Amino acid sequence: IVSATPVVLGGALVIPAGLLMQRKGVPQENGGWSADTEARARVERIAMQAVMKTERALGCDVIDVSAQKCGWDVTSIPTVVDGRIPASRHIEVKGRSKGASTITVTRNEVFYGLNQADKFILAVVLIDGDDNFEGPYYIRRPFKQEPDWAVTSINLDLSALLEQAEAPCPI
Repeated sequence: IVSATPVVLGGALVIPAGLLMQRKGVPQENGGWSADTEARARVERIAMQAVMKTERALGCDVIDVSAQKCGWDVTSIPTVVDGRIPASRHIEVKGRSKGASTITVTRNEVFYGLNQADKFILAVVLIDGDDNFEGPYYIRRPFKQEPDWAVTSINLDLSALLEQAEAPCPI
């Protein structure tokens, strides 16, 4: 082994196409540079609202923790049963347009799902049109093994997940 100054053989600069269009002044409606972002945000907003409304209807106190990047989106605290407070539930919300075939989960979400076992729920809401949706569908223990060390996200088959889905219930 010889200590020497490193030699750079190549490099790459990756610039998102939307950023280039925005910097060139291409109007959003012509270039569509942020339509996907806005559509995803709308789908996620509808899904979050659906899950939070469902949890409140079950009598739970609901806290939106999605901005905290803790591995789930909603903390649901059930009401007292026989003088005891049941364990809170950590719900990862995934909104998808109806007709989609996969759901993407991050490495962090998988680890929290495995570590929290029965406390963790993957909630899927299928969005159809403006405010029409199906669900939420709750999947308990959605992950069987941790991802390989270099994996950053995983695509899961939506139909296989929905086969294991349960109706939301208070406990």
